[in-house]
Amino acid sequence: MSTRPMMERHPDIAELRARYDLAAERPTAQAVDGLTLLSGLYLAMSPWIVGFGGRTTLTINNLISGIAVALLAVAFVSAYGRTHGVTWVVPLIGVWTIIAPWIVSGHPATTATICSNVVVGALIVIFGALAAGVGLASRRTTMGERRF
Repeated sequence: MSTRPMMERHPDIAELRARYDLAAERPTAQAVDGLTLLSGLYLAMSPWIVGFGGRTTLTINNLISGIAVALLAVAFVSAYGRTHGVTWVVPLIGVWTIIAPWIVSGHPATTATICSNVVVGALIVIFGALAAGVGLASRRTTMGERRF
């Protein structure tokens, strides 16, 4: 039996998570997470809002991608200190959302479908990058305080 503490209990890990959680409590970070959540919800509902619910593959794609973005946003809001490592996934989903009408849709995409996916995909990329920036700003602050 080892007497070493588990990695989760290591003081540096606990301090880093606390700093990430503190950074996530800032109003700017909360606004970004809220906008990410709204973008994900819109993406999930967009087939019925825009009117391309008949395109089964793109409808399912947007539904799954939107739910994934919304769940990630909820995770960032509730436990950023534990979920900051997956913030890079949100911009990737945004890029996928932008190119999906041409890749997933079996029929030629309509202008409304393309516009909806490109705009919400771009917003998801921006909000995802900003969410990742919350962690990077926290890390820069942490590194700036230490002397090597």
